[in-house]
Amino acid sequence: MFNFEKLDVYNKAKNYNLKVTSFLNTTKVDKNTLDQLRRASFSIMLNIAEGSGRFTKPDKRNFYIIARGSAFECVAIFDYMKDISIINEIEYEEFYSLLEEISKMLYSLIKGLQ
Repeated sequence: MFNFEKLDVYNKAKNYNLKVTSFLNTTKVDKNTLDQLRRASFSIMLNIAEGSGRFTKPDKRNFYIIARGSAFECVAIFDYMKDISIINEIEYEEFYSLLEEISKMLYSLIKGLQ
């Protein structure tokens, strides 16, 4: 088993990514927004995995910071999609809540590596 597979935040990010993929497969979204959300969502998961494989605290921390930035990017995309009525308030709140939890978990990891 790889180290990242043991991290709760990685598993939450993976589940979030699966939820986004399912959402995008059933929702009409323009190509640019779809691509950006897919990449940002995937980036959270991948940067957690890559960071866990680094040997130094600063290297790990950098990848977790990037993952957290991607979570923020996803929130902004969902906010935009809510404003243009692609998603409703309930869907927005579901994704927002998941991303907020992932962000807080990453923040704890980042602070622990200082």
